[in-house]
Amino acid sequence: MNTGLRPCRRVSAMSQASRLLLLPLLLAAPVVHAQSAEPPAGAVDQDLPLDPMPDLGVAWPDLGQADTVTSLPPDPLDAPDMAGQVADAAVPDPGDEVPAEVAAFADSGEEKRYLVQLNGADQIADPQFDSRFKQLSVLREGEGKPANIAQINRRIKEDSELLERLLRAKGYYAARVRSAISVLPGTEDRLAVQFDIAAGPRYQLASVDLPGLNEAGEREAKLREAFAVQVGDPVDADAILAGQASLSLALSENGFPFASVGEPEVRIDHEERKGELDIVVTPGAYRTFGSIILNNEKLFSARHVARIARFERGDPYNISDVEDLRGAIVATGLISSVTLTPKDAGDGEHVDLAVDVRPAPLRTIAGELGYGTGEGYRAAVSWQHRNLFPPEGAVTLRGVLGTQEQTASFTYRRNNFRERDHVLTGLVSISNIKRDAYDARTITLSGALERQTNILFQKKWVWRVGAELIASDEKDAFSGGNRRTFLIGAVPLSLTYDGSDDLLNPSRGFRLGGRFSPELSFQNGTFGYSRVQIDGSVYQPMTERVVLAARARFGTILGSTVDRIAPSRRFYAGGGASVRGYGYQDIGPRDANNDPIGGKSLAEFSLESRVRFGNFGVVPFIDAGNISTSFLPRFRDLRIGAGLGLRYYSSFGPIRIDVGTPLNPQKGDPRVAVYVSLGQAF
Repeated sequence: MNTGLRPCRRVSAMSQASRLLLLPLLLAAPVVHAQSAEPPAGAVDQDLPLDPMPDLGVAWPDLGQADTVTSLPPDPLDAPDMAGQVADAAVPDPGDEVPAEVAAFADSGEEKRYLVQLNGADQIADPQFDSRFKQLSVLREGEGKPANIAQINRRIKEDSELLERLLRAKGYYAARVRSAISVLPGTEDRLAVQFDIAAGPRYQLASVDLPGLNEAGEREAKLREAFAVQVGDPVDADAILAGQASLSLALSENGFPFASVGEPEVRIDHEERKGELDIVVTPGAYRTFGSIILNNEKLFSARHVARIARFERGDPYNISDVEDLRGAIVATGLISSVTLTPKDAGDGEHVDLAVDVRPAPLRTIAGELGYGTGEGYRAAVSWQHRNLFPPEGAVTLRGVLGTQEQTASFTYRRNNFRERDHVLTGLVSISNIKRDAYDARTITLSGALERQTNILFQKKWVWRVGAELIASDEKDAFSGGNRRTFLIGAVPLSLTYDGSDDLLNPSRGFRLGGRFSPELSFQNGTFGYSRVQIDGSVYQPMTERVVLAARARFGTILGSTVDRIAPSRRFYAGGGASVRGYGYQDIGPRDANNDPIGGKSLAEFSLESRVRFGNFGVVPFIDAGNISTSFLPRFRDLRIGAGLGLRYYSSFGPIRIDVGTPLNPQKGDPRVAVYVSLGQAF
């Protein structure tokens, strides 16, 4: 197989040495000979993606041998070709003589199944070696499928060459591979294809040189540390290429935007079993960040891009900061593609960053239609312009029409407000909500400044500072059938720490959050109270497929009494994000009509086992919770629900369907409740 490498060989009576370029090799599918004897089962899909396999590419006597002789060939060092040519051992073609024990099969063209065995590879093979052979071997591809001797011999030839490249990639240049075919003991129609590997000594590096790196000046020592390959290490192609990549990254992380690292060049001395490694390095000039140059300022300005970058003018050039900025620009949702290119500023000190963006569609119309147990029918439609007020000033108009809710709202949202990941929001809404617990006609004016998390940049710390003005005309069990008007001012605050490993599908770690909202209410007098809520969850992997997840939530209202607090501001429990198996807001004390009235305190608990099978999973769960009218929840009155969930793990997060049932229901509770949403329950 042509590797695309250009080895230069020098052979003499006393020594043999080879000089080569060390390049990563992506093995193509083996060539299938156009002969009628080869069925499709022996072919390899050339579109199958293969892992790149580095190969030193040094041709050596006998390394191409893949015959069925009974003894290993002599060591090539014992008899070098004095004419300066290295002769490869012949490999039998399909028509050549085959071993006596299978000669009858070759004459008749009879097909047999076979097994592949590697002997002698245990001491030198690692998971990477095994994985590459398994993926690239044509014999493995056809293992267990019928094949005739001609087909098997062709595959033996290709796999022998593959093994030799794998061995050279690990530094075994004097390795010899012998192949043989035999009848599998205890069978009459099963064959064993056996490779006997004599790895020989592992060549080591006698010298490692990085010419040109000294041009980096005082930063040379730090950069050299990034190249982990040292004198005395094996001539391991994977390690050398990893070192090359590490050095290239180190240069781009330490102020060298125009650096280049050449291909590894190795000189092999077969007589000494040594190698000499050279990698030419061109660091280029050391630079710090300069200006940001934006090709299109219709969406946002270069100043706005500089605001969301994590570097300042004069900071050392760092490719990680450039990639981080790329992700932040993508996260705005305003562009379809972005290219960032370093450009020398020409002042001998700075490098400018040219940002080329292409706008994405900015307007979205969305709608939804559904039905929920206890909530009835619900239709919603929204229109959004994501950059009506540049930069990143989005406007959303939304309307909801349902059995229990009618809402119209206007939302303004400015992402990256004055600082990276800070979001300014404003909301005006008018709603008419009729729940079992209360009937409320509400006008809301609110605003908030928050630090948000997202899938691209999951944050450890998230906070929110807000303000709300609410005018609400409400009716509940405490109003005696009459409506009461509440004027409420609130300053909600929240702080959350996220120590989990994934935003939508956590499998380890924990989350802890707190909310505090001091509120002032006017309704037949002015009074104040504070809402406090604490949420915590923990995720523990039990096996590779099973994750145990648990959560707890506690809430209380400090000050006032339940009857004076607006029904829409009380605590409620029950539903898909609370205690599954129960209807929305159905848990807790009830009035004479068996409708929930809400309460001053809340306690909820959940425990579930997330068992995954590929892209699907099952989640048995048990939830518990209660609402109390007192300052502290009464745990003896906990309502418990249990059930089973199904998960489909899509590319954008898990889609969940949970089916729950109440274990100790109250009068009027449903027997079964179904919940569908994106992301895990908690």
